[in-house]
Amino acid sequence: MCLELRKQGVVRLIMDIRFLGATGTVTGSKYLVSAGGKKILVDCGLFQGLKQLRLKNWARLPVDPRQIDAVVLTHAHIDHTGYLPLLVKNGYRGKVYCSSGTRDLCEVLLPDSGHLQEEEARYANRAGYSKHHPALPLYTRGDAEQALRSLRPVDFGHEIDLGGGNTFLLSPSGHILGSAFVSLRADGRLIVFSGDLGRPHDPIMRDPAAIERADYLVVESTYGDRLHSRDDPALKLGEILNRTFARGGVVVIPAFAVDRTQTLMYYIAQLKAAGTIPQDVPVYLNSPMAVNVTRIFHEHRAEHRLSAEECDAMCGAAQIVNSVEESERLNALSGPMVIISASGMATGGRVVHHLKAFAPDPRNTILFAGFQAAGTRGAAMIAGAESVKIHGAYVPIRAEVALLDNMSAHADYAETLDWLAHFRAPPRTTFVTHGEPVAADALRLRIQERFGWHCEVPEYLETVELT
Repeated sequence: MCLELRKQGVVRLIMDIRFLGATGTVTGSKYLVSAGGKKILVDCGLFQGLKQLRLKNWARLPVDPRQIDAVVLTHAHIDHTGYLPLLVKNGYRGKVYCSSGTRDLCEVLLPDSGHLQEEEARYANRAGYSKHHPALPLYTRGDAEQALRSLRPVDFGHEIDLGGGNTFLLSPSGHILGSAFVSLRADGRLIVFSGDLGRPHDPIMRDPAAIERADYLVVESTYGDRLHSRDDPALKLGEILNRTFARGGVVVIPAFAVDRTQTLMYYIAQLKAAGTIPQDVPVYLNSPMAVNVTRIFHEHRAEHRLSAEECDAMCGAAQIVNSVEESERLNALSGPMVIISASGMATGGRVVHHLKAFAPDPRNTILFAGFQAAGTRGAAMIAGAESVKIHGAYVPIRAEVALLDNMSAHADYAETLDWLAHFRAPPRTTFVTHGEPVAADALRLRIQERFGWHCEVPEYLETVELT
């Protein structure tokens, strides 16, 4: 809603923001800003994790896609972009603005997302474990490829006119390749969306840009109640690998195809070069998507710290598994070996087949490398679940389950507060989103205590007037 009010000769423009996702959860990021007669959607993500969240993906979007004038993306992760194919399928015909890195990653991630959903539906129909007959995908690879035609890459720092007095620009956020803060100027007011905030001193990504002002701020809180370990993740990774190799076991690493896989391969290359882990132990990268993402790292070297030589070493750290048949053959092999495969929270993809094969054996290790959202298999295993349900049947978890919690690409609460300290004046309101309820409220309290800012944790579908 955007209304023009006239009272005693004074014109006041009302603008509002509606929270269509990332409230009470770390997924489904969607923020609808209405201003200047335009509706602008910042991020367009899928809900993941708990079933009641995933069901929201199937529900009708609270706004008609045909009424949205523009979409602006912070970065390419599926919880920020994965709803785009449905948005376009259901009538959106506008442009989708993003950085060139985000565009390149979306060209890999979105078709893969559609393919995985088609694959899951086919498997459910073959195995007969779905309650729906037939089981249907949320959207298809074709839907995703159609949505890609809407993407319009823009340069960091270049202001784009959206009409109705609305403009935006992108600034690097240091989370993954192409990730950005969105600074949306509407009716003379500045709203900054953090998207996912990266970390300073990341081994691969450059530091997040400093933002100095905003009238309104939307900030993520994934780690709003936690600090990352200060241990060297490469050393901890080496310890876990060697411990498993000594048992003759297999290390299965569910890893996000973007950033996390590349960081793992970078560390493994370092560990092998230093002789910390055996050079002859095979490492398999079983994610065609991750292979393509690694290629994109070469093409966007200005956004990260790695030299061409370091990129080559990272890319050469693993043997590439291309076909489904090769993937299935891995499950018949014995250790020691390492398998890196998507998805990072073990919600789908090839890695779940590896979990079925290797999780029941106590010689093996299932190693997670980052945050695990509530309701995911990863979260269940980290919490000590004795079994997890995969393809309609329960798989016992007898393997060691380990976590590299300091490999996250999200800032922890101390790093987030340090980034907020760059603001020269307090925003009128800071909206704390993209966190589990405890984490979001913890960050709200910390921001209020350190800076004295007015903070709110919005509810799902809440609309807030920005005056």
